[in-house]
Amino acid sequence: MNLGKMFIIIGIIFLIIGVIWTFIGRLPGDISFKKGNFTFYFPIMTSIIVSIILSLIFFIIGKFR
Repeated sequence: MNLGKMFIIIGIIFLIIGVIWTFIGRLPGDISFKKGNFTFYFPIMTSIIVSIILSLIFFIIGKFR
């Protein structure tokens, strides 16, 4: 696979992740802490879901190679 096709595939994957992240948003299980002007947000559940989706995508791509 040449470098151009690889960059296009990586770009499409990042685009899909961005769209999923926008629609998923803040799920139950995500840690959010707010005190005064400081806000800490750690998306644990969102990260798990994105990881599962990426694992499935790479598994499917691996099957066709």
